[in-house]
Amino acid sequence: MNKEGKIVGAAIVSHHPGLMQTDEFRLEDGAGRDSDLIAGFQRLRARIEAVQPDVIVIFDSHWFTTGYHLVDARARHKGVYTSVEMPWYLNGLEFDYPGCPELAHLVQQVAEECGVMSMAIDDEHMPHEYATINLVTKLGLPQPYLSVSNCQNCQSHHFLESGKVVGEAIRRSGKRAVLLASGALSHKFNEIDWVRKSPRIFDYENISSADNIASDREAVALFEQGRHDVIVERFPTVYRKIPWEGLGGHYLQMVGAMGGADCRARGIPLSEYENARGTGNMHIWFEVEQ
Repeated sequence: MNKEGKIVGAAIVSHHPGLMQTDEFRLEDGAGRDSDLIAGFQRLRARIEAVQPDVIVIFDSHWFTTGYHLVDARARHKGVYTSVEMPWYLNGLEFDYPGCPELAHLVQQVAEECGVMSMAIDDEHMPHEYATINLVTKLGLPQPYLSVSNCQNCQSHHFLESGKVVGEAIRRSGKRAVLLASGALSHKFNEIDWVRKSPRIFDYENISSADNIASDREAVALFEQGRHDVIVERFPTVYRKIPWEGLGGHYLQMVGAMGGADCRARGIPLSEYENARGTGNMHIWFEVEQ
């Protein structure tokens, strides 16, 4: 009998482009102190290495799709990435890493059985998104990666259903998986001509709204308590309206794979809570019982 696969760890992870700048640039923009998210990547890497996953699944809040949840079924990812959003900021980034086509196709199989609209896509010309590429680059881990899209015409329960499918596919695969929800919490940008409240750009005081700061802090406290039931219940009426990045699809799919509202994995902050152009960013690890 084949062994069951399982989720051995999970995290919400920031991917913002400022993290990809040189150390000197970040220190200058940080008024002499780097973003703690940089050191947080090393803390996250240590957590991932400790649980020894076979595959890392990234719920990519930038891979917007319509009509289907998609999973990237390519066996190899290789190329040079320049962001269309901020090409002066994020450009010429070389990447080369393995995919996990067998898990991608298993996700589609489970989805078809469950009546969920998820599809595996293997197309060498499909572009990549920096919500995946930045994490792969910063973590530098050898495991295969599987990216999952953020379907924009979804309500919160659709994301949870997609995540549940991914979780079942992992169980059937026999693989040990780490889940990474790649994206911010509150995601309202400052205006183009905004003036910093703090000279250190990463300071949370530069986040676009005091209400968003309060809401993010409340959510982090709930994560630390493992109260995903409260987060899930509030999502359609509270967090989606703020909104979180990608309508929260990265988090909702991650927690959907971990049991949805029944998940009680406690969050462990791996970085300070920081600003990125007005959005609330943090690395948070969720401990999963082995």
